[in-house]
Amino acid sequence: MSTRHPIISVTGSSGAGTTSVKKTFERIFNREGLKASFIEGDAFHAYDRMEMKRVMAEEAEKGNHHFSHFGPNCNLLKELEEVFRQFGENGTGKTRHYVHDEDEAELYGSPPGTFTDWEEIPEDTELLFYEGLHGSVVTDEVNLPQHCDLKIGVVPVVNLEWIQKIHRDNLDRGYSHEVIKDTILRRMPDYLDYICPQFSQTDINFQRVPTVDTSNAFIARWIPTPDESMVDNRYAKPRGIDFPYLISMIENSHMSRANSIVIPGGKMDLAMQLILTPMILQLMERSRRAGGARKKIQAVQRSA
Repeated sequence: MSTRHPIISVTGSSGAGTTSVKKTFERIFNREGLKASFIEGDAFHAYDRMEMKRVMAEEAEKGNHHFSHFGPNCNLLKELEEVFRQFGENGTGKTRHYVHDEDEAELYGSPPGTFTDWEEIPEDTELLFYEGLHGSVVTDEVNLPQHCDLKIGVVPVVNLEWIQKIHRDNLDRGYSHEVIKDTILRRMPDYLDYICPQFSQTDINFQRVPTVDTSNAFIARWIPTPDESMVDNRYAKPRGIDFPYLISMIENSHMSRANSIVIPGGKMDLAMQLILTPMILQLMERSRRAGGARKKIQAVQRSA
């Protein structure tokens, strides 16, 4: 953790909805005038798309049919931890982008399935935001949550997670249902060993629970809408959280446990802004007092 250079991580599995959560954070950063740099978990995959297919085939020949991006061997977790450590110490580091599709290829100038070149994080960055699979992962070799100041978990119930992944991979990426099913099965051991344990490391979890039948994710015709779901919002350390205020501001919400609020799915964006904005501002005030980027920017503005 770093007082001067805060790091926020959002962790979720493929299809969990972390991209939507990232957009909520972007709105908060823009509204509050904060200069954030973004790190994508996909940028720290060890292999590009073609290399991954080759290595997967090699592993399958050896009898390993569960080689996946969920596990540490397919990711540059040591390098990611080094970026977290370096940014926390002096506000610097490097990242890149993984190009998923043709739209991103046009944006970044690299073919789909490849990486862009490594680039330095801008010097005026006030906080670092990570969104991906491993923001709170702990293994024998790395401990990422120790570097993060605010850790968020996005954890839909597993059938909803699968429905979201199936629809995204089928409609947006053109994968067949059989290919998607094989991917889910191949990733399952790493999902249990490396994804699930992270949600015990996070400070806040948002778990979306559908209120409609999702018992067979593989035949679902559509993704349950926000209004067809509830969100369980769990705090690892509830001390200092103004639960009465949140319940009064979020219509039809209620406490289910001493550290949890249940929120209507359609109110998730509002709830996140109400919950997270004060926490982010608190991080930035601590950073300013410690001489972080915000204090330097303010000093430059006063001298201009």
